Amino acid sequence: MKRLLFLTPVALFVVLIGVFFVSLQRDPSLLPSMLIGKPVPAFNLPPVRPGDQGFANADLGGEPMLLNIYASWCAACRIEHPMLMRLRREGVTIHGLDWKDEPEAGFGVLQNQGDPYARVGNDRSGRVGIDLGVSGAPETFVIDKAGKVRYRHVGAISIEDWDQKIRPLMERLKAEL
Repeated sequence: MKRLLFLTPVALFVVLIGVFFVSLQRDPSLLPSMLIGKPVPAFNLPPVRPGDQGFANADLGGEPMLLNIYASWCAACRIEHPMLMRLRREGVTIHGLDWKDEPEAGFGVLQNQGDPYARVGNDRSGRVGIDLGVSGAPETFVIDKAGKVRYRHVGAISIEDWDQKIRPLMERLKAEL
């Protein structure tokens, strides 16, 4: 009986170490989206840019595009911004969602750093972000011509992310047109 009392905590400790070891092998940036293959949830947001139209889920589709989640308070968004400007210059359609932010602050980012977005809406309450499953900014979704989510990228898009993951997907989706 004493032996069993001694071996039980040891066995639990060994199992716990095994769980930690397996967890270390996983890529923490891989956060699958429940929306993959499904239409973008319905939304209709007010504009970020003064005098602009708002932004709604109906604006997504017709061609493959990116939906980028950003905010003025987001440090990683500042790092990602030059990449978004480059993609826009290369002809990639990007829509923006200013998440949990005041529209004036989101607009200030676009005025100061450049505006890569075809359309941009303000999600001050964060409700649309919740519906999209956003865990933080920046996040980017690849949307196909039917307005369905095809890929979710968590964090700032790097050149490697674009070249190795997102561009090949965008090219495949364009070929489906």
